[in-house]
Amino acid sequence: MRKNGWLRTAGLALAAFVGGAIATQAVHATTQSQSPYNPFDQLAWALVLVENHHVDPAQRTKIIDGAIKGMVAELDPHSAYMDAKEYALFQSDTSGKFAGIGIEVDFRDERVTVLAPIEGSPADRAGIKPGDEIVAIEGKPVRGERVDKIIAMMRGPIKTRVHITLHRIGQTDPIQADLVREEIHTVSIVGKRLDNDFAYLRIRQFQEGTHDDMLRAVAKMRSEHARPLRGVLLDMRNNPGGLIDEAEAIADEMLDAGGIYSTRHRGQIIDEQKASAGGALASLPIVALVNEYSASSSELVAGAVQDNKRALIVGTQTFGKGSVQTIFDLPGGTGMRLTTMRYYTPSGRSIQAQGILPDVLIKPAKPVQVGEVVRERDIDGHLSAEAAASARATSTAQGTVVQAPENDSGPARDVLADPSKGTDFTLATGYKLLLERAGIKAAN
Repeated sequence: MRKNGWLRTAGLALAAFVGGAIATQAVHATTQSQSPYNPFDQLAWALVLVENHHVDPAQRTKIIDGAIKGMVAELDPHSAYMDAKEYALFQSDTSGKFAGIGIEVDFRDERVTVLAPIEGSPADRAGIKPGDEIVAIEGKPVRGERVDKIIAMMRGPIKTRVHITLHRIGQTDPIQADLVREEIHTVSIVGKRLDNDFAYLRIRQFQEGTHDDMLRAVAKMRSEHARPLRGVLLDMRNNPGGLIDEAEAIADEMLDAGGIYSTRHRGQIIDEQKASAGGALASLPIVALVNEYSASSSELVAGAVQDNKRALIVGTQTFGKGSVQTIFDLPGGTGMRLTTMRYYTPSGRSIQAQGILPDVLIKPAKPVQVGEVVRERDIDGHLSAEAAASARATSTAQGTVVQAPENDSGPARDVLADPSKGTDFTLATGYKLLLERAGIKAAN
């Protein structure tokens, strides 16, 4: 996503122009068939019919909001018109603070599983633990519900109460928790100094301040010991993306030269971002971890370090969201998220509907069933990759394939100082490969 002041202004100007255009239709139109504003006549007719003849009285604002939502939703899966409440929620997601109970959750197999409570949050103080399954909110079962609806149920105004029902493995009776919502501040970076002086950096998402959070995490790890860092294990698994400017800044810290990404609008190159010299991590070997839930900005970073041969990419093929959404402020506190560009890796590969293919592909222990994993290409109405870029992407050779064992736990909640001793197979594999890239002999 990208937020530019001129784009917001353009959005407001466009809204004003359309309003003026409707008012002057009779002056400029010669015949109904020639009028470029004929669709607005159709909308007006439909509005009058609904208001006059629907079985229940219809609220005009609700009807218009629904019409705009439908118009924008027809474009592609990532464009959306947001009413005031939805836009406020969206803005809190990218600002790093929101009103809620403070838990990080995983939505998989129609279950809502707690990954971790945010330290000091209401959920943390209530004793909610990683691995707990949320089964109901305010007495309403959540299994099978839409992700956005579940999130909205947990969030709300500060000092309001919410009742959560959880299931904990090993306990027969459900756990009931009454929580009071607070303003939650999220840190998008998890940093840890590993054995062999490696820096482990997990990026949860790209929000306002992610780049600064990363620099602070690296500085803290460097201050923990006199020995210098010898490599970076960059974990972007389950990272849904976020703000492109933050992702660009982080990629720049890992590069000393070369391209980061380019964007195109209707086939024309709009922007090409280049790395500057002197990145904080530009001299260290890097292994980056991705999976099928790594999307958008995380794919941009993975593509940049892969194309510049700065990192070995390990994991599964990424989600494949290679489009840029521009955020437009609209009157009344509403907003629009509109797909305006596709973005490309430095070598010109399109990520859209294809994703990033790892250099070391981790094959799951169990065969993936049809429909079990949904990527961009599986979503109805998804944008296709442009033909030339698609050809470049499919011609990229696949690297090594490694079979995961049956005891693979997936992304670890607690990262060991020596990840090779844990059950997170992708993390362990990345750590061993980083040892090789750093020229360090693995301990027996």
